[in-house]
Amino acid sequence: MDTIIKDLRYCHGRHIKHIEALYAISQALSNLAAQDERLVSALGIIENKLEMERATLLLLSADGEELVFEVASGIPKGTAGNISYRRGEGITGRVLQTGNSEIIPCISEEPEFRNRIHKRPGVDNMEWSFICVPVSIGNEVIGALSVDIEFAKDRELHEDERILTVVASLIAHDVRTHRQSILQRKALEEENRRLRSQLDDSLRPDNIVGSSDRMRAVYQKIHQVAESDATVMIRGESGTGKELVATALHYNSHRADKPFIKVNCAALSESLLESELFGHEKGAFTGALQKRIGRIEESEGGTLFLDEIGDFSPAIQVKMLRVLQEREYTRVGSNEERKANIRFVVATNRDLEDLVQKELFRQDLYYRINVFPIFLPPLRERREDILNLANHFVERYAKKMGKEIHRISTTAINMMMAYHWPGNVRELENCMEHAVLLCPGEAIQGSHLPPTLGMPKADEDAVAGSFTSRVSQLEKDMIMDALKRCKGNVSAAARELGITSRMVRYKIEKLEIDYDSVFSGKKK
Repeated sequence: MDTIIKDLRYCHGRHIKHIEALYAISQALSNLAAQDERLVSALGIIENKLEMERATLLLLSADGEELVFEVASGIPKGTAGNISYRRGEGITGRVLQTGNSEIIPCISEEPEFRNRIHKRPGVDNMEWSFICVPVSIGNEVIGALSVDIEFAKDRELHEDERILTVVASLIAHDVRTHRQSILQRKALEEENRRLRSQLDDSLRPDNIVGSSDRMRAVYQKIHQVAESDATVMIRGESGTGKELVATALHYNSHRADKPFIKVNCAALSESLLESELFGHEKGAFTGALQKRIGRIEESEGGTLFLDEIGDFSPAIQVKMLRVLQEREYTRVGSNEERKANIRFVVATNRDLEDLVQKELFRQDLYYRINVFPIFLPPLRERREDILNLANHFVERYAKKMGKEIHRISTTAINMMMAYHWPGNVRELENCMEHAVLLCPGEAIQGSHLPPTLGMPKADEDAVAGSFTSRVSQLEKDMIMDALKRCKGNVSAAARELGITSRMVRYKIEKLEIDYDSVFSGKKK
């Protein structure tokens, strides 16, 4: 009778410890600290209050094929290396595969025990028992919780397994809540990006292609200044599309139904440029057989775009300064003052600040034209726009030449992305016209691009790299080509490749395939 009472007291005391431990673990998991800290705290309570050691949590990998080390009491997360267990591998892998708990009374007698994470002490031939329970959400195993227990013949390991199962359910709830919060945050971020992208797209002029952050900043500036009459100076390298921005400024302004006149200042000599801009009277100079209206007068009520204004001669600079200041001008050979109700947009690829320093460009004129500068980035600084631009030009020239070209091969894309594009968008357009002209089928190949786009030696060395990198590149090319053929539909691409949609999504993330910028759609 005394023995029974003693056993009851022992059981009662142990159950109280279990309840206290579960309460402490629930409190630890409800803490506002980071998840790693919460889990480490919970594992510490398992060891301190439940007389267990080396509590360890492994969670399912992104591809769902193995358990990877997450946290363990006393082991920092970054110091455990790439420890993992595949399905069915060892005791832990068996728990993932079956979804059932495993109790090993003596690990030294278990041939399947892998002993990968912890160095277990063997003082005085100490033996250990091992318990591993699944961490499950519904019927899905998302991890495994394991502990060591000092071997004792009279220890009720099934009771330990039951309490660990309860702890695992608390951890599963915490992991699920954490994952849901991450998904919600990502969804909000994605929605924010989508709305911001929609706003940016609404600001993007119809005549310009590009969705990079640098170009979105340009669209914002166009939107801000288009409705005003402020003078705009467009800066950028040759071929970046300065004329397109000037066109967008005009046709998004209140002067859109008025004339839009363009003058390339670098293409004319000083005398011709003066006549071109201001016009001339009959007999003003040799060869002036009749009166001519200048570009300023033609632009009345509208916009005058002066390209390459940095090539103005000193004499023209003086006359242009007066037009900008007073909005007045005279024709060559006339004394009649004329009013100019026009909006000026100027562009240059030259360093005007340096020209001002060298006294080659008037400082007062510089300040008059630099009212609202817009800087156009070179193509090498907005590489995310290269594919969109290339597709745009391929579609344009394929239609013009009557060809059925629907895509650009991965090899050709890699060559374009590796090239430095000194001629910017204009050079890209010429390359795509060249490629469409040579392409006999439905896809632009690397061989159709001009020889100047040949892959640099550094890239050839990279392609000829290690076996792993070459296999990864092959996988990337196959997935990209399949997605292109399926117009970005992940499910269709997976069926074509003979793998699961989940594996395609995993490879998109692992191989860093820029799905959004390439396909501008949603994974299905």
